[in-house]
Amino acid sequence: MQFWLSNLPADTPLATLVRTAKLRWRIEHDYREMKQVLGLAPFEGRTWRGWHHHVTLVSAAHAFCTLQRITRPPKETAPA
Repeated sequence: MQFWLSNLPADTPLATLVRTAKLRWRIEHDYREMKQVLGLAPFEGRTWRGWHHHVTLVSAAHAFCTLQRITRPPKETAPA
């Protein structure tokens, strides 16, 4: 059995509560993609400015990839 702890108002509709709780999966997926695919993890700089530039570029790359994913048409299934 799973439980969710929330600080949303008691009169929050169940659908809103479930949608909000499931956003965690999307956040974890995006973070994993930024670390593994876009290079967030391997930064070895020593300055705050260098780290900030690195994170900014990774975030911009992630935004670009997300926009590409949501704007392209869905893949068609191959004919049988």
